[in-house]
Amino acid sequence: MGGVKLKALPAKTMETDEIGEIRVGYPDCCFSVGNNWFRCRAAAIIIEDNSFLVIKTKSSPHFYTVGGGVHMNEKTEECIVREVREETGAGYEIDRLAVICENFFKGQEIGLKDKNCHVIEFYYLMKSRGSKDLQCQSCGFNHEEEKLYWIPLDELAETNVKPEFLRTRMKEILESREVLHIINDER
Repeated sequence: MGGVKLKALPAKTMETDEIGEIRVGYPDCCFSVGNNWFRCRAAAIIIEDNSFLVIKTKSSPHFYTVGGGVHMNEKTEECIVREVREETGAGYEIDRLAVICENFFKGQEIGLKDKNCHVIEFYYLMKSRGSKDLQCQSCGFNHEEEKLYWIPLDELAETNVKPEFLRTRMKEILESREVLHIINDER
């Protein structure tokens, strides 16, 4: 064989006392290292009759979008169609990818309390079905029952929806034909 010579690089070792225990959240693409938690998530922006669909558990301090963790070897498009059906009982179709968000926040719920959270989120605008008739039979992150809510777009700015950009940039998200890259840092 000619040409290129390869040189072996010294093996890197993992110091367990530096990194700590790594916990993987299979089948979702998420893991924890010490007090840090990372997740890949797909989320739906569903608008019907000038209202935005959100979801909430009784113990959650805020509303959030329909969506969830991307499973290993699952495309984000497949994930959001699956999650929307699971959480609403309805078959929505994707209109377009609207936002890619790097979301940083301090965990507030059981299981994430006080953790440094870093979530890469793909927000898909879904095609309208022309109906607000949905049935939620899903559970949240802590296995607590979730409930769906329709927030009128003209009341969104005053509603506790997370991440923050959903309240402040929804008009831009809906009108833009480009994918927006948003860094949301609420730590």
